Amino acid sequence: MIEFVRQTAQLPPESTQQAIGYPSLFLLVALGALVPVVPTGALVSSAAVVAFHQSSPFSLLVVFGVASAAAFLGDISLYWLGQRGVRSKNGSRWLRAIRDRAAPERLAQAQQKLDEHGATVLVLSRLVPAGRIPVMLACLLGRMPMRRFARGDVPACLAWAATYQLIGILGGSLFPEPWQGVVAAVGLTLLISGVPAVWRRTRARWAR
Repeated sequence: MIEFVRQTAQLPPESTQQAIGYPSLFLLVALGALVPVVPTGALVSSAAVVAFHQSSPFSLLVVFGVASAAAFLGDISLYWLGQRGVRSKNGSRWLRAIRDRAAPERLAQAQQKLDEHGATVLVLSRLVPAGRIPVMLACLLGRMPMRRFARGDVPACLAWAATYQLIGILGGSLFPEPWQGVVAAVGLTLLISGVPAVWRRTRARWAR
């Protein structure tokens, strides 16, 4: 795995950015917003590491733009599919999938925060691990219009892309080789994503 990351990070800039990097980043982040099959935060951080070591000063800006646009497209697509399920008498598999991924207690918290702060809570939901789906479901059940959801999701996706890009820049600045920065950024991203889940399980065991 480390050898594969090393070879990928050392590809020529033109090949990485044009043939593999940017299109793959866009597709995987958009897919990850729809279906949680890929760690999108780790992808953005890895791409930022590679861009940090490129000679072009615009590489990081392109990664930021591609990642935030893909996240927004994935969120809007998932919200649109969820809206169809809410309007349908029989629901839909997409709405059921969103419900299954939102724990009841997290949904209750999201609904409370949505009532108190409105669409601004979308920004925080994108930054908190496993916080996006409960808030999105709360918006769906509250019949929030698509336009209002989109207005709140734009700064959320921008903040999310900037956060994980900063993690990648940190990893890239600490190591001389791109593949070393990629490994560090992926490890840090997975750690940040996993700690809240471990804490919730531990707290639940203590409560029992």
